Amino acid sequence: MERKLFRSGGGWALFINSTLLKLMKVNPETDTVEYIMENDTLKIKKAAPSTESEKVKQTAVKKTTTKKPAAKKSSAKKAEGK
Repeated sequence: MERKLFRSGGGWALFINSTLLKLMKVNPETDTVEYIMENDTLKIKKAAPSTESEKVKQTAVKKTTTKKPAAKKSSAKKAEGK
Protein backbone atom coordinates (compact mmCIF):
# COMPACT_ATOMS: atom_id res chain seq x y z
CA MET A 1 0.00 0.00 0.00
CA GLU A 2 1.43 3.35 -0.99
CA ARG A 3 0.66 6.51 1.01
CA LYS A 4 1.63 10.17 0.78
CA LEU A 5 3.04 12.06 3.75
CA PHE A 6 1.60 15.40 4.79
CA ARG A 7 2.86 18.35 6.81
CA SER A 8 2.08 18.38 10.52
CA GLY A 9 3.64 21.08 12.67
CA GLY A 10 7.40 21.04 12.13
CA GLY A 11 7.46 17.52 10.69
CA TRP A 12 5.65 15.06 8.48
CA ALA A 13 2.78 12.69 9.27
CA LEU A 14 1.45 9.46 7.84
CA PHE A 15 -2.30 8.84 7.66
CA ILE A 16 -3.35 5.38 8.88
CA ASN A 17 -6.85 4.47 7.76
CA SER A 18 -9.40 2.80 10.03
CA THR A 19 -9.09 -0.57 8.27
CA LEU A 20 -5.41 -0.82 9.17
CA LEU A 21 -6.11 0.32 12.73
CA LYS A 22 -8.73 -2.42 13.09
CA LEU A 23 -6.32 -5.04 11.72
CA MET A 24 -3.70 -3.86 14.23
CA LYS A 25 -6.35 -3.78 17.00
CA VAL A 26 -5.45 -0.16 17.77
CA ASN A 27 -7.89 2.30 19.28
CA PRO A 28 -6.38 5.68 18.34
CA GLU A 29 -8.08 7.41 21.26
CA THR A 30 -6.51 5.20 23.94
CA ASP A 31 -3.65 3.17 22.43
CA THR A 32 -0.23 4.16 21.19
CA VAL A 33 1.84 2.69 18.40
CA GLU A 34 5.52 1.87 18.22
CA TYR A 35 7.56 2.33 15.10
CA ILE A 36 10.82 0.61 14.35
CA MET A 37 13.32 1.25 11.57
CA GLU A 38 14.95 -1.92 10.23
CA ASN A 39 17.36 -1.17 7.39
CA ASP A 40 15.16 0.86 5.03
CA THR A 41 11.82 -0.49 6.34
CA LEU A 42 9.50 1.28 8.77
CA LYS A 43 7.49 -1.13 10.95
CA ILE A 44 4.48 0.08 12.92
CA LYS A 45 2.85 -2.00 15.65
CA LYS A 46 0.59 -1.52 18.63
CA ALA A 47 2.69 -0.55 21.63
CA ALA A 48 2.54 -2.68 24.74
CA PRO A 49 0.91 -0.88 27.68
CA SER A 50 3.63 0.91 29.61
CA THR A 51 3.76 2.37 33.07
CA GLU A 52 4.26 5.84 31.54
CA SER A 53 1.01 5.64 29.56
CA GLU A 54 -0.78 4.42 32.68
CA LYS A 55 0.52 7.46 34.59
CA VAL A 56 -0.83 9.73 31.86
CA LYS A 57 -4.25 8.04 32.02
CA GLN A 58 -4.34 8.31 35.82
CA THR A 59 -3.39 11.99 35.64
CA ALA A 60 -6.16 12.61 33.10
CA VAL A 61 -8.69 10.93 35.39
CA LYS A 62 -7.54 12.99 38.38
CA LYS A 63 -7.84 16.23 36.38
CA THR A 64 -11.40 15.44 35.32
CA THR A 65 -12.55 14.40 38.80
CA THR A 66 -11.07 17.26 40.86
CA LYS A 67 -13.27 20.17 41.84
CA LYS A 68 -12.83 23.50 40.13
CA PRO A 69 -11.48 26.33 42.30
CA ALA A 70 -13.99 28.90 43.54
CA ALA A 71 -14.63 31.76 41.15
CA LYS A 72 -12.58 34.88 41.82
CA LYS A 73 -14.31 38.15 42.60
CA SER A 74 -14.60 40.47 39.64
CA SER A 75 -12.38 43.55 39.53
CA ALA A 76 -15.48 45.81 39.75
CA LYS A 77 -16.38 44.36 43.15
CA LYS A 78 -12.78 44.77 44.33
CA ALA A 79 -12.83 48.45 43.31
CA GLU A 80 -16.03 49.03 45.32
CA GLY A 81 -14.45 47.47 48.41
CA LYS A 82 -11.49 49.91 48.41
